[in-house]
Amino acid sequence: MEDKLSREFLRVVESAAIASAQTMGLGDRHYSDRLAVEAMRQAMQSIHMDGSIVIGEGERDEAPMLYIGEEVGAGVGQADVPVVDIAVDPLEGTNLCATGVNNAITVVAASERGGLLHAPDCYMDKIVVGPSSRGAIDLEAPVHYNLKAIARCLDRDVTDLVVIVLDRPRHEHLIRDIRETGARIRLIQDGDLSAGIAAAVLGTGVHAVMGIGGAPEGVLTAAALRCLNGEILARLVVARPDQERRLKDMGIGDLKRVYTTRDLAPGKSIIFAASGVTDGDLLKGVRFFGGGCRTHSLILTLESRKVRFVDTVHLDAGADFKVRF
Repeated sequence: MEDKLSREFLRVVESAAIASAQTMGLGDRHYSDRLAVEAMRQAMQSIHMDGSIVIGEGERDEAPMLYIGEEVGAGVGQADVPVVDIAVDPLEGTNLCATGVNNAITVVAASERGGLLHAPDCYMDKIVVGPSSRGAIDLEAPVHYNLKAIARCLDRDVTDLVVIVLDRPRHEHLIRDIRETGARIRLIQDGDLSAGIAAAVLGTGVHAVMGIGGAPEGVLTAAALRCLNGEILARLVVARPDQERRLKDMGIGDLKRVYTTRDLAPGKSIIFAASGVTDGDLLKGVRFFGGGCRTHSLILTLESRKVRFVDTVHLDAGADFKVRF
């Protein structure tokens, strides 16, 4: 599956990134998201696969495209084609794109059927670390315990750590606890998925991500971390009675369960693809020039153990190749 589909999913995220990048700074997040969704769906429908969206833009009545349960691919119902579950975030950081702020990305993760948790559209309490700190963290433990454990694994002081936290009122207590340890905080407005990936890549200057974000983003993060040997621990957070009913309908009865990376993305074969829309810690944004554009993407595969950064120049028909490296 990975050999057949990794390049195809690269094309999917590149298409969505180019479409949404054309709206950067226009101030219309819904327009940015719509163009990303339309481009991603069109590219996905040309792939020779039998795909099912397990994490998408919402339920069928709420999302006209890439809704949960939608069948995608040119081989739906056919024999001898890859059968895959797909999680998408056509534009992670719609506000970031609309305002021209860093770290907006387009994302797809895929696995064999049952390889990705069908996460409900609710919140999730998370802690994300890189390979060096895998096995050392505990979601039930106090903040100071986890930061000391991470520092010990990295052979540095707690004061050397950088922790990313979404800038939300719900994190007031968490932010205070982190600051009391002496660790440094980078507050972000959106984009905890790209932050989670950055925490697992050496050299980004990010050592952990903590706090409450979206559950779908948690599954996508887990898919990337399975390929990068990082770790995420998470617990669903139910904010409304209708969400609790929805969880029970999905067969999720234990609301206190702590999910591991493998619980969220248990697949044996996983592909994770992302393209930068605006510049970020990991990926450069789309750069337009006369006659085309240039994209910067990341492709991760679990079975083949490959991490690929892909720099692609997309030329308009008849355009000359005039790009500086």
